[in-house]
Amino acid sequence: MPSRAHMDWDKLRIFHSVAAAGSFTHAGETLNLSQSAVSRQISALEESLNLKLFHRHARGLILTEQGELLFRSAKEVSHTLAMTEAQLSETRDKPSGPLKVTTTVGFGSTWLTPQIKEFIELYPEVEFSLILTDGELDLGMRQADIAIRMTPPRQPDLIQRQLLSVSTHVYGSDEYLKSHGVPQTARDLDDHNLIVYGSDLPPPTPSINWLLDAGKTERRRKPVLRVNNLYGIYRAVRSGLGLASLPDYLIPPDVNLVKVLPDLSGPTNPTFFVYPEELRHSKKIGVFRDFLLKKVSQMDM
Repeated sequence: MPSRAHMDWDKLRIFHSVAAAGSFTHAGETLNLSQSAVSRQISALEESLNLKLFHRHARGLILTEQGELLFRSAKEVSHTLAMTEAQLSETRDKPSGPLKVTTTVGFGSTWLTPQIKEFIELYPEVEFSLILTDGELDLGMRQADIAIRMTPPRQPDLIQRQLLSVSTHVYGSDEYLKSHGVPQTARDLDDHNLIVYGSDLPPPTPSINWLLDAGKTERRRKPVLRVNNLYGIYRAVRSGLGLASLPDYLIPPDVNLVKVLPDLSGPTNPTFFVYPEELRHSKKIGVFRDFLLKKVSQMDM
């Protein structure tokens, strides 16, 4: 009778990453391993199980039926271990251990990042990681512990709390307004250089490009530049290229930007603090949430 195959957890972890990424190369980047090392581990796992887990194609990897079954189990084990690790780290008196926070590039690089120094000084035992992306990470699979999002979460089993409401206005630099004039009505925007959001990914907030239609223009305005994150738009406006809709929190008082058409504003967007139901009693999440709510209450909005 053949002996039962022994599943090495390290190989299973690598298999989970490969199945999720769909290629040895992408999994290797995530795991900080070479493509050949990842491929060897998968071949060794297949050999130990005497099963083929992937169909190998020129365009990538496709799970076999047995591979699909193992992937579902590996996901459950990975999730359970991550949750257990988080709960163990929370048994200490002080908030401690890893805390991964994800948010959009614009909000993270402009408002959130400058706040982190104070939080780390208050809670030095928390190992803080900030992941800035306009894509949506999977909190259920613990790609991050907390998300700060500009749209309500679509995933089930997530707790959400509104953090703040973001208002947007039209801004331009002193230099640009001197050379192009200051628009007096929304219709005047037809004659100005407009900088807007542009990306193949879904926008970080709905109606982010409201400026293209503001004032019921008779024709769709053509932007002078599209940028795929908010901070890039902000820098382009500061350079004197044109006008853009920017959230008010983004504008420090000492920069060369002027709010034009102050009575014209874009849609107000709520910002949500989101985390998995399983982390409801996490001390790290509780202190970070309370810290952010305090910082938001101090904002000059």
